[in-house]
Amino acid sequence: MPISPTAEGFRAAFRRPLLTFAEITWRWAVGATATVLFFFGLFEFLDTLPVTNGELLFLRTRNPFLVSQAIGHILRGHLSHGLLSLILAALLLAVIWMVAASLGRIATVEALLEYFRGRFADDTTHEGENAAAGNPAQGRFTALLRLNFLRVAVLVAGLVGLAGAAIVARSASSARDPQTGMVVLLFVTIAGLVCLIGYELNWLLSLAAVFVVRDAADVIGAISSSVALCRRRPAALFAVSTWTGVAHLIAFTGASIVVSVPLALAGMLPWRLVALVVVLVTLAYLAVADWLYTARLAGFICIAEIPDALLVPPPPLPSPAVPAATIDRDELILSDVPIPQPGI
Repeated sequence: MPISPTAEGFRAAFRRPLLTFAEITWRWAVGATATVLFFFGLFEFLDTLPVTNGELLFLRTRNPFLVSQAIGHILRGHLSHGLLSLILAALLLAVIWMVAASLGRIATVEALLEYFRGRFADDTTHEGENAAAGNPAQGRFTALLRLNFLRVAVLVAGLVGLAGAAIVARSASSARDPQTGMVVLLFVTIAGLVCLIGYELNWLLSLAAVFVVRDAADVIGAISSSVALCRRRPAALFAVSTWTGVAHLIAFTGASIVVSVPLALAGMLPWRLVALVVVLVTLAYLAVADWLYTARLAGFICIAEIPDALLVPPPPLPSPAVPAATIDRDELILSDVPIPQPGI
């Protein structure tokens, strides 16, 4: 019987919960580091801002116009330092993410490869296992670092592309001849293309990480193997990405609906309770998202490891032959000789 890689990916995520725990561990460690660093840097930056009595008076009025004027006057001359610090912190976090993602990917992919090689033990040749065994873990870690660096470069290029989309869209309108509709149309079109290309490149690079761990390939070889797999089994890859994406969308929609309830009742409930519910729902959604990512990764590894005989559906069985109908000529009802009538 043919095997569904999508079902195998979800089954592996169910049967190996420690894989999801490992994925959550390194992802949440990086996220917690980024959160703590952001708030620490924000408070330190705010402590360096001088606030005069007049600006403090404007802030206490709670008038939107006066508050905006006071904030603009406070940040004047200091915003560039804040942006420089933010860029430096983002670079450091990118380095931390590259290291953590490389270590985490080695652990999860090796565990999934062991699982699926045991699953298809009678039909696989384990060529990738032999290739990986001949290369030390340091070589795979270095290749994954380079691969993750390319993913960071894709993200930076996407941000630059979005900024360029805003500049191009803004140039289509002027103060004398405002073209709001044209600006929105240009920005949405260009930004959509940038996001689509960035998503596809990031998807390809994430798939290439599987071949770095399995075959101990370098960056170019892993990307080539990913492209070859996409050409050889596009339907299976599309099915895994689509079903996990639909499940992710359902989880995001459900979490958004649940979060909107305490936010709508924020005026009647204590703010600490609202904040606690929002944080708990957000953490639950992130855990589900990491589990779905593990299921998608397991589906990709299943596609790379499964034999062709188990992936292609079997040919349809031939229909049973129906015996031809026979006529008994000796039967009186079917005979050509008229039946004599009595008394004639």
